[in-house]
Amino acid sequence: MKSYLFVSLALLLSCNAVKKTEGQTPGSQLLKDVEILSSDAYNGRKTGTKGAEMARAYIINRFKEIGLKTFSGEVQGYEQTFDFKSARETIKGKNLIGYIQGKSDSIIVISAHYDHIGIIKGEIYNGADDNASGVAALLKFSTYFAKNQPNHTLVFAAFDAEEMGLQGAKAFVATPPVPLGKIKLNINMDMISHNDKGELYACGTFKHPGLKKYIITTNPNIKVLLGHDDPKQGHDDWTNQSDQGAFNAKNIPFIYFGVEDHKDYHKATDEYKNINKTFFTDAAESILEIINNIDKKRDSQQIFKENLKMKKQ
Repeated sequence: MKSYLFVSLALLLSCNAVKKTEGQTPGSQLLKDVEILSSDAYNGRKTGTKGAEMARAYIINRFKEIGLKTFSGEVQGYEQTFDFKSARETIKGKNLIGYIQGKSDSIIVISAHYDHIGIIKGEIYNGADDNASGVAALLKFSTYFAKNQPNHTLVFAAFDAEEMGLQGAKAFVATPPVPLGKIKLNINMDMISHNDKGELYACGTFKHPGLKKYIITTNPNIKVLLGHDDPKQGHDDWTNQSDQGAFNAKNIPFIYFGVEDHKDYHKATDEYKNINKTFFTDAAESILEIINNIDKKRDSQQIFKENLKMKKQ
């Protein structure tokens, strides 16, 4: 493990990196966020470690820079603290939550987990694709909507402890900063930067077919595929395999964006240099386009009326 002096210095450098990226194009900022969060200085961002603390400091700095609003009550500043048991110990996790007020009080939660699996046998598992990529996209989307007021109120949640059993997302829905009944949809990103075929999966329309019409992109470089959400697929059913599972357990519709497993999944080689940068930039743009497709539906209840109608057919 690095010394506390080194960690403090790395934390200072990472915070300064936020200032240095001001004025850059959205694409370069997107990549810069991944590069910083997946650097060795963060020691793999394992929940409960100094690396996770550094990641939080970086994300909070970006939230402030973007101008996300904070909640009160269970969320102090941007932080929602929670405890969970793992083996014989109790671990403290921290979600990071901010929001942009929309033209209505109907809520869409946009999420990505910032934790990874840390250091194993002396090797740092940096988790560039899993899931610095999702967090970088979340920051990109919040930057966009801070300048373009959405119809729905958008809650941006960077969850902790996904790798330990979706603990952060479960804590969010157990003690939400907003009434669960107002949450109309969860859009979750987990691994969206590493695919050689230009394929990005959107999981969730098997259970909520009314969402299909919104999952389209004009980007010719990205193939958005529907699937990995049929219970008959067994392990290939991704419905509950990332943070959207906690929302699904509360019967909240979801769309989960991700890629299929690749050679660097949960390996020390999941590094910034190995992500597909062009694919990632295109994927993030495509997801933003889809979010806009949904947000333009001013009456979000109509989406779910369509869901019910299609289920009955």
